[in-house]
Amino acid sequence: MRRELLKKGLAVLAPALLWPARGRAQPTAAPATRPIPSTGEQLPVVGLGSWITFNVGNDRVARDACTEVMRAFFEAGGRMIDSSPMYGSSQAVIGEGLGRIGSAARVFAADKVWIGSRARGPGQIEESRRLWRLSRFDLLQVHNLLAWEEHLTTLFAMKAAGRLRYVGITTSEGRRHREIESIMRSQAIDFVQISYNLLDREVEERILPLARERGIAVIANRPFREGALLRGLQRHPLPPWAAEIGCDGWAQFALKFIVSHPAVTCAIPATSSVAHVRQNMGAALGRMPDAAMRRRMVAHVEAL
Repeated sequence: MRRELLKKGLAVLAPALLWPARGRAQPTAAPATRPIPSTGEQLPVVGLGSWITFNVGNDRVARDACTEVMRAFFEAGGRMIDSSPMYGSSQAVIGEGLGRIGSAARVFAADKVWIGSRARGPGQIEESRRLWRLSRFDLLQVHNLLAWEEHLTTLFAMKAAGRLRYVGITTSEGRRHREIESIMRSQAIDFVQISYNLLDREVEERILPLARERGIAVIANRPFREGALLRGLQRHPLPPWAAEIGCDGWAQFALKFIVSHPAVTCAIPATSSVAHVRQNMGAALGRMPDAAMRRRMVAHVEAL
């Protein structure tokens, strides 16, 4: 069933997004989506991460800014927000923002369990749910494979009981890929989260093809290498041919490369800027690069 859904699920490509010069931005088109292979549910290909950017503690100005980022994200058609107990105050900031803008029904809530003890996992999950101010999560992932065997047992039981919709695992910065592959082959997970961007492409060799084969959704983290990739690219002009795929900046260029891979379900750039979240969501609109264009994008960036 997973393979059939995957074959049928083509991304919905929308025309370019135009933002009004003044006032709150209102999207004129829906973002491209990809299906979650295990169910066929469609997700916008650009989500929102919260690592570092939403860890603002009790800073009122910074919390207000995060709420406005979330508001702009939802206005542009976004759904998936990803967080973790590892991310400091991010979960509480997300929960407050959801409450203030009334978007709990729209969010695809993705969080993680990140603790060395199976016995303490349910308590951590419940605390995360309380901070998000939701009745349940859509997706829970074992963060960086910490005690993954024990926690997957918990998450599968929650899913069977109707207390969770999807189960996944995560890694970052190219770590433990062999173990990730083994879990993808042996466990009935719905999602895998890995690092993937214009420079970090190791997952193209085995993990992304395996995800397509097994019908597993892929979340791409670190799309900008925590900003380092964009800082390097912005020292150079955007190539004129980037306009062929509707890119008006390096952020869209980098994101379109990621989400145009047929195995990638969603990328999760993190930002604390409304302008940047609007730019990021623009990557889910317009023409996507084909295989030849993707090769051209890589060659151009590697030559800089």
